[in-house]
Amino acid sequence: MNRSHDLVPVARGNIPIAQMRSVYRCDDVERRLTKLPPKEHEHLRSTYERMLEKGPERFQVKPSGLPAMEHLYDEMPNFHEVLDDIRRQLALCQDSRDALEITPMLLLGPPGVGKTHFAREVAQLLGTGMGFISMSSLTAGWVLSGASSQWKGARPGKVFETLVEGQYANPVMVVDEIDKARGEHAYDPLGALYSLLEHDTARSFIDEFAEVEVDASQVIWVATANDERAIPEPILNRVNVYQVRSPDREAARTIALRLYASIRGRHDWGQRFEPEPVDEVLDRMAEMAPREMRRAWMTAFGNARLDGRGAIVVADLPLPGTPGKRGPLGFVN
Repeated sequence: MNRSHDLVPVARGNIPIAQMRSVYRCDDVERRLTKLPPKEHEHLRSTYERMLEKGPERFQVKPSGLPAMEHLYDEMPNFHEVLDDIRRQLALCQDSRDALEITPMLLLGPPGVGKTHFAREVAQLLGTGMGFISMSSLTAGWVLSGASSQWKGARPGKVFETLVEGQYANPVMVVDEIDKARGEHAYDPLGALYSLLEHDTARSFIDEFAEVEVDASQVIWVATANDERAIPEPILNRVNVYQVRSPDREAARTIALRLYASIRGRHDWGQRFEPEPVDEVLDRMAEMAPREMRRAWMTAFGNARLDGRGAIVVADLPLPGTPGKRGPLGFVN
């Protein structure tokens, strides 16, 4: 079915265009539902009933043209290579009826350089939904593919949940810290990705809990990692790998300045502060990882306000490892 719909404006004024795509077949769901024994498998029964209630069609979204991306180049100067590749892939489908295709990507880099933040920005840029899985806090092998309904406490996997409960056939699925995935016994937490990252096999993905085929071929995959050596070779062969480096000093100053302006502009109390911080403060902020900067600015704004000042000084910045505490030297490595 190829009905077109206009959705709400996203990505700084670009209007996404959507067709409707069926992500599962209702007759498959009905067959599974009728085979369930009475008064058993209540969670599974409610899952099937929910699928029938919602129906199988989801928005398959793409921007109506090349979206405005200049702000991303400015805000994340260490992601230019990835942004360039996304622009190329968007250009291929911008004036055609083809669906949006983004090759699965792996963002490699040290902690704090903004990999997860970048993934969220990609979801907003494309005007689609997002699912998020933090592999560092999970040990179960079924987090992606679900667990058999025969097991106590079983539930669907994240891919199934995102497609069935969400609005989109092509959500951005973020697999955070994929290099920290840990399995239990015979379960491989990344095993499902071998088929999910392949367009053809992802069309008939079967969650082990629901045991109904879902079309996951349009999912846009973004994985993050610190060390590629812990990632299986079959995964690396299925993704575009980007080495994301820490921003240089000038780029770090730019990121810090934009964060300052963003925080100041979003709060009424921000108008009590100077339009820009002084160079000494920016120099000290440039020593931090991008992930630390927002917390540091919020601490500094608060400290300055407690002193009745509208300008941040170096001493307002937090000491390392003490988010709310400051000292005469400010933040040092």
